[in-house]
Amino acid sequence: MFEKLVILEVARAMASHAALRQNAVSQNIANADTPGYAARDVAPFAEVYAAASGGTMRATRSAHLPGGSAAAAMISPRREPGTMSPNGNSVSLEDEMVKAVEVKRQHDLALAIYKTSLGVLRSSLGRR
Repeated sequence: MFEKLVILEVARAMASHAALRQNAVSQNIANADTPGYAARDVAPFAEVYAAASGGTMRATRSAHLPGGSAAAAMISPRREPGTMSPNGNSVSLEDEMVKAVEVKRQHDLALAIYKTSLGVLRSSLGRR
């Protein structure tokens, strides 16, 4: 019954995604003055998770049809690079700082989901 709790898997995936996105943001900030550097980002968590779970349906028993293949988030050039500087760099430090705050919020949300689900699990076992 408690071998594989989906909510804990979602929290883990969200925290991993936040860590990967923070890595992309830090690379962008580190290369803000590098000529020709293209800003990078990671696809939003909702898109990555939907692709990994096969859309809207999941197989929860062996009798179910198999789901889609697991998709992994990757750091790739930003879809909308924004304005380019004269040296061909597309990093905006202001945008990167906003993205860093978004990543922190995503990580905090993942930790809150994990903590709350552990509290519910403890309550269901009769422990506090």
